[in-house]
Amino acid sequence: MVTPSPASSAESASLVAFPPWPTLRVLLTGAGGFIGSHLAERLVRAGARVRAFVHYNSRNDRGLLEYVDDDVQTALEVVLGDLTDATMVRRAVADCQIVFHLGALIAIPYSYQAPRHFIDTNVIGTLNVLQACLEERVLKVVHTSTSETYGSARYTPMDEHHPLQGQSPYAASKIAADKLAESFYCSFNLPVATMRPFNTFGPRQSARAVIPTIMSQALAGDTIRLGALTPVRDFTFVEDTVTAFMKVAEASDTIGQVVNIGTGQGVTIGDVTNMVLSMCSGPKQVIADQERLRPAKSEVLELVCNNAKAKALLGWEPQYTLLQGLHETFAYIKEHLHLYKVRTFTL
Repeated sequence: MVTPSPASSAESASLVAFPPWPTLRVLLTGAGGFIGSHLAERLVRAGARVRAFVHYNSRNDRGLLEYVDDDVQTALEVVLGDLTDATMVRRAVADCQIVFHLGALIAIPYSYQAPRHFIDTNVIGTLNVLQACLEERVLKVVHTSTSETYGSARYTPMDEHHPLQGQSPYAASKIAADKLAESFYCSFNLPVATMRPFNTFGPRQSARAVIPTIMSQALAGDTIRLGALTPVRDFTFVEDTVTAFMKVAEASDTIGQVVNIGTGQGVTIGDVTNMVLSMCSGPKQVIADQERLRPAKSEVLELVCNNAKAKALLGWEPQYTLLQGLHETFAYIKEHLHLYKVRTFTL
């Protein structure tokens, strides 16, 4: 293991002004995913040279990057690989000054079926990214967490001191990844910041997430099958989440910190469903499908963000209301309904 020089320590990095984006080569893992594809767009628009790490697949496609504007696709350097391959990750990190680590398995129901897959990707993959960043002496790493690491609320709104609770194999894998990031900061002075988004939604999100599930079913037919309607979530529009990623990277005071990103407003899944139904024509039947319920002790009942730290360190606060974001997302899904396999949804 290479020990970073004093110039690459968190203490020294905090004294250096963040360079202009056009001077930087940026690695973005998980670039083919929902948030990653939006962040790739924002980085290209800011002038950064973006290396997009996309999971290798037999179709040789770029995931959701296939749906970004052509000029963005042309500007990207796309690398196909797998986070569990340390050699591949090291090559991807080489020559990059900033690393956004978004690559992860995120589907909670799948984590019940394949917990080892989540450990391999989310824990070992994160270890590979952190190790490569340490050895390549990157300027900053932004590691992506999730509000699911908090589990059901002990109190609300939930600040960064809220206990971590692994109520699903997915949540447990992300807690482990977060703690690895923390350990690399504490042990090796790796300049890493951890961003913990609450429930992000918006255009291009897959139907594994609840809002696209509701919308695509509502647009495709008269019946909407969902799991529990009473859990409370804090939904943040993707453009606001992407802005937070940029600000976390730019702010020196985020090194060694965990920063929550959310609106601070909770809403039940049932209430979101009603908001979506108000955008539809004709009546819809909502069915609480028992097959879509989480195991009882795994259900996270309430996630509401305390975003005071984000406001203080980043000057960040959401610019989109929930209703504005829902309208933009609804319009996208309506136009791209052919991309959604309505009859095979799982929460």
